[in-house]
Amino acid sequence: MNIMVIGGSRGIGKEVVSYGLDCGHHINVVARYPEKIKITHPELEVVKGDIRDPESIRHAIERVDVVCSCIGTGITFSEVTLFSEGARTLVALLKDRPEKRLIAITGIGAGDSKGHGGFLYDRVFKPLFLKTIYADKDLEESLIKDGLENWLIVRPAGLTNGARTGDYRVITDYTGVTAKRISRKDVAHFVIEQAEESTLNACAPLLTY
Repeated sequence: MNIMVIGGSRGIGKEVVSYGLDCGHHINVVARYPEKIKITHPELEVVKGDIRDPESIRHAIERVDVVCSCIGTGITFSEVTLFSEGARTLVALLKDRPEKRLIAITGIGAGDSKGHGGFLYDRVFKPLFLKTIYADKDLEESLIKDGLENWLIVRPAGLTNGARTGDYRVITDYTGVTAKRISRKDVAHFVIEQAEESTLNACAPLLTY
């Protein structure tokens, strides 16, 4: 399988690249700064591109089966548009290609997962430090849901650098749920599993232990 990873130089994206290669897939990483991709592998291809520039990734998308958007940004109090701009690009490139699947990583607190992150996260950390980021992630999710048919939005709980366990909850009914933690490696495990099998579609599961 040919899998594109956007945002593959660090965090969840880096783990998706690594685990995808371990599983025998051809991985195409789109990066603004290709020199930041430190992994080397015969099945890894690095393409210089920017998710906000459709023309820079149009050709690469033609050659892949699944697109994984793992983009992220640091804490900021300024307006954030990266996620919604990226969603607009991907919707424009994929809307007439329903055979190609989009898997987008957002996070706990986006969309209808709001209020399920626990007291400190919901009442303190997110409103103080992540307000502008999650406002844009909400818009990102809406653009994907309204613009595509073959999509999956993944909302990880609080992220850790722990091991891959393969033992986590995939929650689509948020009633009574409070998210805990999950490792980036286990998020990558789920992403590659869904790229391979597509057992979930057009939904936004929460991943947590």
